Amino acid sequence: MSLDPTRPHAHAQWQCGSCSFVYDEAEGWPSEGIAPGTPWAQVPQDWRCPDCSSSKDDFMQT
Repeated sequence: MSLDPTRPHAHAQWQCGSCSFVYDEAEGWPSEGIAPGTPWAQVPQDWRCPDCSSSKDDFMQT
């Protein structure tokens, strides 16, 4: 099975367990300095949910 270069790579989404905000790896969070395509593992550990200030530990992959 080969990758189709015309299709974008799959990106995960992570949902805040407190408020349901979704961090989409494909979109990143540019206003916080997180470029589109940034995997969750590379988001700084001290990053907080922009809606409720929960920590990364409160997010679950969807």
